[in-house]
Amino acid sequence: MSGDVDQDAMMAEWETEANGEPAAGGDGSSGGATDDDAFAAEWEAMVGDDDGGGGTSIDAAAEGPGSERILNQDEIDNLLGFDGSEDDEGSDSGIRAIIDSGLVSYERLPMLEIVFDRLVRMMTTSLRNFTSDNVEVSLDNISSIRFGDYLNSIPLPAILAVFRAEQLDNYGLLTVDSNLIYSIVDVLLGGHRGTAAMRVEGRPYTTIERQLVQKMIKVVLEDAQRAFAPLTQVDFTLDRIETNPRFAAIARPANAAILVRLRIDMEDRGGRIELMLPYSTLEPIRKLLLQQFMGEKFGRDNIWESHLASQLWSTAIDVQAVLDDYKAPLSTVMNLKVGDTIMLNVTPDSDISIRCGSIPVATAKIGRKGHNVAVRVSKSLTSPSIKQQLLEQQR
Repeated sequence: MSGDVDQDAMMAEWETEANGEPAAGGDGSSGGATDDDAFAAEWEAMVGDDDGGGGTSIDAAAEGPGSERILNQDEIDNLLGFDGSEDDEGSDSGIRAIIDSGLVSYERLPMLEIVFDRLVRMMTTSLRNFTSDNVEVSLDNISSIRFGDYLNSIPLPAILAVFRAEQLDNYGLLTVDSNLIYSIVDVLLGGHRGTAAMRVEGRPYTTIERQLVQKMIKVVLEDAQRAFAPLTQVDFTLDRIETNPRFAAIARPANAAILVRLRIDMEDRGGRIELMLPYSTLEPIRKLLLQQFMGEKFGRDNIWESHLASQLWSTAIDVQAVLDDYKAPLSTVMNLKVGDTIMLNVTPDSDISIRCGSIPVATAKIGRKGHNVAVRVSKSLTSPSIKQQLLEQQR
């Protein structure tokens, strides 16, 4: 019976609370209204304020020693390394720093920056002759990027030129943005100076626009070829023109690449060219790019070069005086015995060859001086031009 009494009492208490009446044994000030206010305050504290300047921050209420603390949005950003500010480049932290650590910094290739500086100077002159206008080319920055990330970041519409580095047996990518495309078309077709190029959005590039931009791309590739010339001979040939980045895939998305951003200004018109070279393309000349810049001769030390040339003249080498060459089958040579005679096709007055290793350097006459066999040089096989150069270097 006591169990039934307890059940009836509990049901009566619940009905009282549901009807908004205070529970038995208490007044209205400490009844259901107070519990509802406390319950609402607790939920409000958990949800937090939505009026804040940043995102919504959620803090856990400390309900006991076993409660766990929930990170707010700022702490999550710091952990991931995304603080939302684009100004502090190179100061990555957290998970972002771990991800970006897989990229190879272009600063490990000091000669590459010198090559691109030469490219900027050459392009300034070449594009002035190409457009007959006042053109200024500047180098915005050189950075390392993954190829897949670069393709996803290309602002469309744009023209992508896939070119081949013949001696390096690989490809590169040159991107021309829409601002520069319309500016070049406007300049080459006689647009008035002082007026910005008119952009027509929502349509593909016409054949005339593609052909004019292709001519400019060939000029840039020729300048890039000349910029690499003091370092190594590389021929850049245009392979194809694309407008969709998916069709310009020349490397795997995870592969690292060098990205060079060039700014081209023509008075109040202009745009940007981006030159991208995968690290696999630069790998054959990596040792050359690791050289330290030592002046305009790209890593050559003139003092050491002169010292080496002067010391070569005092180098001791072995030369041989060859009377004649005798050719015979291997079976004949293997059957030679002591006392056999080999007939040579020379006479006492015939010229003999003086050789250094297998390289003939002069012809001479054989004779005798005292108790020694001697030769007298009758003709040098070194050309006069080479001999003059060697003499000038010696001085």
